[in-house]
Amino acid sequence: MSPLEAPQRIEPARLEEASEAIADVIADLSAASARLGKGLHPLTAANLADLVRLMNIYYSNLIEGHNTRPKDIARALEGKLDEDEGRRNLQLEAAAHVRAQAKLDRMAAENSLPEPASVAFIKWLHLEFCRDAPKQMLRIRGNGTEFIIKAGAWRSQPEHDVAVGRHVPPASSRVDDFMRYFEERYAFKNLRTAGRIMAMAAAHHRFNFIHPFPDGNGRVSRLMSHAMAQQAGIGAHGLWSISRGLARGLKAPSEYKQMMDLADMPRQGDLDGRGNLSLKALNEFVFWFLNVCLDQVKFMESLFEPDSLGPRLSAYVERSNILKPESIRLLEEALIRGQFDRGETARITGVPDRTARRILAEVLEAGLLGSVTPKGPVSLRFPSDALDSLFPRLFPET
Repeated sequence: MSPLEAPQRIEPARLEEASEAIADVIADLSAASARLGKGLHPLTAANLADLVRLMNIYYSNLIEGHNTRPKDIARALEGKLDEDEGRRNLQLEAAAHVRAQAKLDRMAAENSLPEPASVAFIKWLHLEFCRDAPKQMLRIRGNGTEFIIKAGAWRSQPEHDVAVGRHVPPASSRVDDFMRYFEERYAFKNLRTAGRIMAMAAAHHRFNFIHPFPDGNGRVSRLMSHAMAQQAGIGAHGLWSISRGLARGLKAPSEYKQMMDLADMPRQGDLDGRGNLSLKALNEFVFWFLNVCLDQVKFMESLFEPDSLGPRLSAYVERSNILKPESIRLLEEALIRGQFDRGETARITGVPDRTARRILAEVLEAGLLGSVTPKGPVSLRFPSDALDSLFPRLFPET
């Protein structure tokens, strides 16, 4: 067997020791993720996590060249689809992606998330991502062939073999062996916290190096990284997104591709580890990846701190031509308490019952408050048409 078709081709799979620079980033990332959302009521944090999920999918699809606006993704989740077939297919694809991550996040909240690098879990991610995607998005054409992707199935046929830029992944016939080796090398049960955080970064590259699926590898790898962050204890209950960081980079969007290409580098002589690939390049990739994570955690912390979110909610109401000034009191109450009963509206706003009910109705109509049931307690919501004002710089258009 050619050495390039042996699973050990992905070695070094992990960094066995953290450099001083990487150890410092791990410490800062752990501390920052522990702070993120700490001042928020759990209900408010959960509703913000819904927003971050939409943002994660927006940026993950943007990396693939699919620019579906957050508003259009939100509309798709409500079943409101564009008449144009092309835009409608992108909406359906994004909505399927959101639902897959929502299931992942629920498992994380229930402490039922399996090993994130396991064959079963990764196949499940691809299956969930593809389940509701339109058939047109599952049709692959190229190199004189055409086939439909089978959800949750590895590359297995000669027509699935592709080159990714300059990189030639393992042959389809070898993917299963590679992925079982991948599962073994990145099993979290064998690692402590720092090892898990470094493994999250390394696994992101090595997964894409193997390229196990005919299509969807990039998005599955980012969902896997999201799951690994949760399992490594730095996920902050879904309040930050790796996809936004990878799409933007630390200084330029081109960094992601450049760093992935760098980590493809073969070993550069006897002082560059003992694996097939460059240990030095893997160190640089892990350091960059973890700095991207830290940058995103700090950015989301700046947006989600109650002391900064409260004033932005007030400013939004002040600029509105629809909402009454007393609406601010309802939003502040929900921010502090998480939720309140509808019957408390008059007390909170300080106006008569009839006026208070009208004010509440306007805020509900604007989508800034919502409830699980028609007459149930209300909590903060973050509608897509308010994102530019409430969360500046969250999306490119802001």
